[in-house]
Amino acid sequence: MSSRPLTQSVEIPVALRPSLPWAQIAWFSALVLVCYWPTIFVLVKIWATDDNMGHGFFVPVIAGFIAWQHRAELLAEPARSNKWGLAIIAWGAVQSILATLAAELFTQRLAIVVTLTGIVLYLGGKRWLKILSFPLFLLVFMIPIPAILYAQLTLRLQEMATAMAEWLLSAIGIPVLREGNLLRLPSQTLDVAEACSGIRSLLSLTFLSLVYGYFRDKRNWVRWLLFLSTIPIAIGANGMRVMFTGVLSEMNTKWASGIYHEVEGYIVFVIALAALLAFHSLINFCAKRFGKQSAAAPLAS
Repeated sequence: MSSRPLTQSVEIPVALRPSLPWAQIAWFSALVLVCYWPTIFVLVKIWATDDNMGHGFFVPVIAGFIAWQHRAELLAEPARSNKWGLAIIAWGAVQSILATLAAELFTQRLAIVVTLTGIVLYLGGKRWLKILSFPLFLLVFMIPIPAILYAQLTLRLQEMATAMAEWLLSAIGIPVLREGNLLRLPSQTLDVAEACSGIRSLLSLTFLSLVYGYFRDKRNWVRWLLFLSTIPIAIGANGMRVMFTGVLSEMNTKWASGIYHEVEGYIVFVIALAALLAFHSLINFCAKRFGKQSAAAPLAS
């Protein structure tokens, strides 16, 4: 007497399997490239020539990779087209036109992110927008910050780096006199210029902290701590860089400029990254220690 299995696997035809609306995605992608090509071309040029925006090349690549990782979630959620997406797309187009006429570059470039947000909302609805909110937010980091904010931020960072370097140099016994952004040393005078403000490290480190936190930790509060920690880490690292420049200049004035100064900047940035990783390890250690103590504590009667 033969027995048959009670259940049989049924293969779903390829035509019935859920898939992303690739035709619509391709159409909107081509439309964005055509409409925003002048802005995109200028952005790529800035990434290639502005040292503060060197990370810009990686932003769309990493954002696209993260979006691709969410494809299973997108497939699990049936696409519910939201007509408000068309309104946001139109808003992005109008924003780009008005910003171009007003020569407001940041708003003009931000219109790309606004348009992409509208496309996601139109194609998949609010649920898709929520799933892809983080990679869409990351795209903001491919845009240079507004000129007014850049000038104010650079000035403050220059002042803090100069003051910190003065304190560190004095602490190790090197006589120094600070006058604004100038450090007068026995051998020469160091000018903490705009390029030495540390804004490059701050922008790059902030972006990397978001990406690192996304891939390495699922706790949102830890991701926020890592993000906020980049501010003191970047400021402290840049102050140390200026201090090291002062120390090297006392040994050899040539070591305070040129290739030596550039290499020193890369080394200090690596130190800043190491500090970010160390801070993450400290958070995990404290969380585990506090968790163990909470678990071991007797319950109040």
